[in-house]
Amino acid sequence: MEPVSEAMASLSPFASNPLQTKDDVKNFLVALLDPLAAHTSPGGARIHLGHTATHYDEIAAQLEGFSRPIWGLASLLAGGAEYSGTHRWVSGLANGCDPSHPEFWGEMRDKDQRMVECSALGFAIAVAGKQLWDPLSAEQKTNVENWLSSMNNKAMPDTNWLWFRVFANLGLSRAGSAKFDAARMKADLDHLDTFYIGDGWSRDGPEGVVQLDYYSSSFAIQYSQLIYSKLMNEEDPVRCEEYRKRARFFAVDFVRYFDSEGRGIPFGRSLTYRFAMSSFWGALAFADVELPAPLTWGVVKGIQLRNLRYWTKQPGAYYIDGTLTIGFCYPNHNMTEAYNSPGSPYWCCESFIPLSLPETHPFWAAKEEPYPTSLLPKPVVALKHPLHIATNLGNHFYILSSGQQCSYPVKQSAAKYGKLAYSSAFGYSVPVGNLTLEELAGDSTLALSDDDGETWKCRRDTREARFEGPGEGWLRSMWYPWKGVEVETWLVPPTTDAPLWHLRIHRIKTGRPLLSAEGAWANYAQRQDGRHLDPVPEASEEFGTVGEAGTARAASRAGVSGIVDLSSQTPRTGVALRTDANSNLIFARAILPTLRGEHVTGDGNIWLVSAVFGLPSVEEAEGAPKGWITEWEKRPRIPAEIAAFMQ
Repeated sequence: MEPVSEAMASLSPFASNPLQTKDDVKNFLVALLDPLAAHTSPGGARIHLGHTATHYDEIAAQLEGFSRPIWGLASLLAGGAEYSGTHRWVSGLANGCDPSHPEFWGEMRDKDQRMVECSALGFAIAVAGKQLWDPLSAEQKTNVENWLSSMNNKAMPDTNWLWFRVFANLGLSRAGSAKFDAARMKADLDHLDTFYIGDGWSRDGPEGVVQLDYYSSSFAIQYSQLIYSKLMNEEDPVRCEEYRKRARFFAVDFVRYFDSEGRGIPFGRSLTYRFAMSSFWGALAFADVELPAPLTWGVVKGIQLRNLRYWTKQPGAYYIDGTLTIGFCYPNHNMTEAYNSPGSPYWCCESFIPLSLPETHPFWAAKEEPYPTSLLPKPVVALKHPLHIATNLGNHFYILSSGQQCSYPVKQSAAKYGKLAYSSAFGYSVPVGNLTLEELAGDSTLALSDDDGETWKCRRDTREARFEGPGEGWLRSMWYPWKGVEVETWLVPPTTDAPLWHLRIHRIKTGRPLLSAEGAWANYAQRQDGRHLDPVPEASEEFGTVGEAGTARAASRAGVSGIVDLSSQTPRTGVALRTDANSNLIFARAILPTLRGEHVTGDGNIWLVSAVFGLPSVEEAEGAPKGWITEWEKRPRIPAEIAAFMQ
C-alpha cells in the first residue's frame, strides 16, 4: 500500500482530466488560466507569481507572467471558444503599452527581455484580433503599435530571438498598422534562414553554433516557421512552402524524442517550459502540413495528447493553487537558467495551439493512435545533424549524445548538453555542488578529478564529434578537461543481442594521476514504503541496490539502471551512490549506480569500457517487468573495429 505521505504528494490538480477531446484540452487550459487572476495586477498588465530573480528586471518578469499564457488564450479564442477572463488580457495589453499608465512595461532597449514577449503578443493579435485587438480604443491601439514596433530599430541576439521580432511585425501586419515594417521582417527571415543546415534542422544561431535542442523545434524555430507558413502563405508562398517542407523532414527525426507513454527526452536548456516540448506536433496541424509517412494525424494527435496527459499527472509541476512551479517534475531551481522567472514556465501554453482548429480538422477528427514503434523502420537511428543516436530497443527511449554545447554561458550547461546519454524515463541530473560526487550527480557522465577528489570535471565542450562504423554505427568524440589530458569516447548503441545495454569506451591520455567516476542512469531511490533502497544480491529482482567490484545497480518502482565494468585494466569499484536531493529532473530523491577508479600514469593511455543497463517500468507499473534479470546477465560486445583499434 502506498504510504499516506506518498499518496498526498501524488495528487495533481489536473490528474482527473482524461485529455482525450478538444473540450478536455480546453478545460486543462482554462484550469491553468483561472488561477492567474489572483496574481494579476489591477490594470491587468502584470502577473506576479513569485519572488525569485532573473538577470533582467522585475517588470519584464511580470510581463512574462502576462504574455506567455496568451499563447494558449489566443489559440482558444481563435478556435471560436470564449473565456470569461479575456478582459484581463485586453486591459493588460492596453495598459502595459501605455507610457502614462502605472503598469507600463517600459521602453525597449537593445537585447531587451521584453522583445521575447512580443512573440506571444504578435501571435495573439494575428489569430485572435477580434477578441484581443478590436476592443481597444484608437489611442490604445496606437500605444500598442508604438510599443511593438519600437523593437524594429533595436539590436537583438543572433539567435531564435529574431523570430520574436518577426511575430511582432506579423501582428502589426494583421492589425493593418502603418507601423508594420515589411523590410525589417524580410531581413530577419532571410537571416534566420541562414541557420538552416538541412533535413529540417536549424541551428540556434549562425555558423559555428552547435545547439540543436528544443529551441530548434518546439520552443521557437520550427514552431515559428509553421505558424508563419499558415498566416503568411498568400504574401510569402515560396518561403512558406519551404517551411512546411522542412517540417516534414524534421518530423520523422523528432518523433524519436518522444516515448510510448508521452514523455519527451529531457535534453538541453529551458526544460521548465515542460510540455512546450510537444508543441511542434500541434503546430503541424495548425499549418495543415501534409504528413510524411509513417506519421498520420492519429499518431500526431497521440504524441501531443499523451505528452499533455503526462504533465497533468506530475503534482510537482504545480503549486496547490494550480499555478506552475519553476522546475521540471517538481520545483527545482538547480536546473533553471538565469532567465527563468516565475512566469517563464507558461511558455508551455504554445502546446494549446490545436484549440485554434475546428473539430472537423483531421487532428481532432482522427482517432488517437499509439506511438508508431511498429511503423518506424529502425529501432536505432543515427541523427546526423544533432549528433545523436536515438533508440527505443527494449522500450527504453533515449539518445546517445556527442558534439553539442551551449554557445554562451548557461548554468549547468555540461549537464544539459555534455552528458553521454539522455533518457525519457530516467531524465538527467544537474550538479548542486562540486566538492563531492553526491553533489555532482554525474549520471551518464565520466567525471574526472586531478586533486584526489576535491573537485570534479565532466564533459562540457565536445570536440571532433563524428559518426563511425557500419550501419547506424557509433559516436566518437574528444574532450580536453585540462592541459595535458585528453579523453576520447566511443558511444555504441544497443543491439538486438543485448537490447537493454549500450557501451561507452574511453581512452584517457594523461600525464598525471586521476580519479574517475562513471555514472549510469539515475533512478528513483526509495522502496515501496517510502524508505531508502537497501542492498540486495546481484541475482535478485527485488527492489534494492548492488555495489561491488565492477558492478553497480539500482532497482525501484521506476525500473532498473546499472553499470558494469568491462575494462581489461584498472578495475573499478561499483557503488550505488545516493545523490543529493533535487539533483535529478524527474526524481527528487535519486540513486546513481557508479563505477569509481584510481588511475596512475603508466604509458599515458588508460582504457575504460563500461556497459550501461536501463529498463524503465511501464506506465502505471511498479518496477521493471518480471524476468528482467535475464537481460541483466547478458553483456554487449565491443565492435570489432573498435576492439582492433584498442589493441
